[in-house]
Amino acid sequence: MDEVCFLLQHIETWLKSDKIHECSRAVQSIYLLLQYVVDSLKLAMAFPDEKTDQGGEMLCQKEAVPSTLGHQIGVLTLLWRDKDKVTQQHSHLCVYLLMELVFLQKGKTVETAQWSKMKHFESNLFRDWEMKLYHLVKVFKEDLTVAQHTQLILTLVHSLSSYNYLRCDLAAKLLLMICVEPGFRKEQVAELLQGLFQELPNIQSKSVQQTISQVTLALGTQHIQEVVEVILSLCQPSERWILTLWKALAAKYHVARDVITLLYIKLKLRPPRRLLQSTYQARLVSLMALGTIYELLYTKEYRETVGWAFSGILLGLLTELYYLLEVGLVQGMFDYQEDDLGSKPLGPCRTCMEALKGLFWTSQYWEVFADVKLIQGWELFAQLETFPKGVTILARSMAHYNCEIKAVLGQALIALKSTEERDNLVGICIITEFLNSQDASQYVSWKTMYNSLNLGLSSRNQMVRAMSLKGLGSTLMHPKKANLLRSKLMELLDNFLQPEFKDPAGLMKIMGHLLHCLGVQGIGIVSLKIAQHLLRLFTDERAEVREGAIFLFGDVIHYGGKKFRQSLKDVASQATVPLLFNMADPCQEVAMKAKFTFLRCAILLKWEFRKELFGKLAWGQGLGAANDIFVYMALGNGSGNQVLRGPSGMPCPSSELESNVGNYQQFLSQALMYLDCSHMTVKLAAMKFIGLEALRHDTDSRTQRFYLNYWNDAVELSYYVQD
Repeated sequence: MDEVCFLLQHIETWLKSDKIHECSRAVQSIYLLLQYVVDSLKLAMAFPDEKTDQGGEMLCQKEAVPSTLGHQIGVLTLLWRDKDKVTQQHSHLCVYLLMELVFLQKGKTVETAQWSKMKHFESNLFRDWEMKLYHLVKVFKEDLTVAQHTQLILTLVHSLSSYNYLRCDLAAKLLLMICVEPGFRKEQVAELLQGLFQELPNIQSKSVQQTISQVTLALGTQHIQEVVEVILSLCQPSERWILTLWKALAAKYHVARDVITLLYIKLKLRPPRRLLQSTYQARLVSLMALGTIYELLYTKEYRETVGWAFSGILLGLLTELYYLLEVGLVQGMFDYQEDDLGSKPLGPCRTCMEALKGLFWTSQYWEVFADVKLIQGWELFAQLETFPKGVTILARSMAHYNCEIKAVLGQALIALKSTEERDNLVGICIITEFLNSQDASQYVSWKTMYNSLNLGLSSRNQMVRAMSLKGLGSTLMHPKKANLLRSKLMELLDNFLQPEFKDPAGLMKIMGHLLHCLGVQGIGIVSLKIAQHLLRLFTDERAEVREGAIFLFGDVIHYGGKKFRQSLKDVASQATVPLLFNMADPCQEVAMKAKFTFLRCAILLKWEFRKELFGKLAWGQGLGAANDIFVYMALGNGSGNQVLRGPSGMPCPSSELESNVGNYQQFLSQALMYLDCSHMTVKLAAMKFIGLEALRHDTDSRTQRFYLNYWNDAVELSYYVQD
């Protein structure tokens, strides 16, 4: 058999020739050679003498098994659909003769059922031809050694990018038949996937690409753990072609779930700092799993699966980020430009950070991402010292928007029982915030929560102990505290309403804390009184007062409860124009809080294009962004007309508002009040809103004269509106 394989190896060049006559002659020569060998061997076994009998006996005991035989069978099989009919016929015969030699080498004298079926190749019908391939695949699996079978598979893989479409297509079909066959060997998975990955960039045929996806899915269905491990080891997760293999595994929902589960498990394989060497970091399994999770978050095929695993991924990313900060893998943390959508985050910490953001941004909970972004909460995750506060703010926003409370709370309780301190810390930060959620009590019993918080008191970590104690003192654990806090809030409100109160900013912080603690119980009609008073402070001369009033207003309109929802919506609607102008406040903290509360109002009022509005609030700059924000505001308030253009070509807000009769007078009167504002940037915002600023920059002399004559009248009118 070794000699036969040696001869076939030297004929292979002609088998792959573009010239039909060369390929045909080569196949015929191989056929004659194999026919002679088979006949000679059969003759020797039929009429043995003493010497050949001994040789035949040895032949059966120790067979020759050259692995190259698998490769040569593959090359000949790929000629089964050759354009030349003679070549087709002889390639069929050659494969049969080679397999017969394998049987003889093994001492088989009785034909198997699959072999008998395979030998009937007279029919040229496609259906019968496909059945021949099916039986051939079974014979290959049963009678070739693992090494030979692997060589056959790799021959098919390396033919997928062939310029000859017939061979390429046949290789893909055969490969799929082999992989869907039950019992595919685990030890072949790595070599097959490595070969596929190498060939992917060179494959042009769409149908072959689809077949490769089916092959990958078939492997994943049988050996998902091995497949995930191999794909992780092939290259960096950001490599373009590796995503093709991950996408293929998402075609079956249960396989996609297994993929995410295994990635989550590997994310938690975190070696201690002493084992982290520079040469080892690149191959760190948890980092490869992290990079892959980041990529899959933005892959639509995994969108549903990520939703299923949301809570597990969230806790996994939070603890991974804390781990990376602990071991100092922070390179590239501050080099990534979030605004540049075409760039990729560099370094493990930044990748984990962006994956955490992406988990919310790509899901139905984008409002959580937006909330944290507009109060600059994501920056808190960049350092160990501020990390717990970042988790707290994130959990608070999740509770605000009822984001996966049940599932995340369950994962947090598990994390609190972990032997890892980082798990305990993340878990307790989430739990203490969720205790103020209106939904937490529906999912976890008082006893379970009490036992878990008591467990936190025995933690080695001081912060875990402190936050466990805070949780044990919550209104959920002590409902009677709610009446005490509510009465205290009423007392503070009386002081707050006094015109000459000395420290309104400090008082608003305390009130915000009380509102948060009463979140489970709600604050009722008091929320309306607070909100209306806060509106008056939006124009206060003190920046810290404006900031505190605007920020507290965003919480108040939430904590009022369902009974007063419509009244709170009315107040929120009244706040939109003042908030719009406060975005131009010279104090950056006031401007950021105005954007934060403006979005909360938009969400409460259920405006259209809320996600697009957030994009402009977070990343928009200049006059264009300001105009877009107003357009979204006008559309959200009911205007569906086309945006009209003013004299300078910019959108004319007043024209748009005229179609919104219900809010026009309210919006205009509020805008006129700001024409006398002491802050020039805010005054200019009001002018742009009304439309006067457009007139001011118009080059037409008549327009300029109109602006100069009526500017003072507009200011005077604002006083009447105030009265």
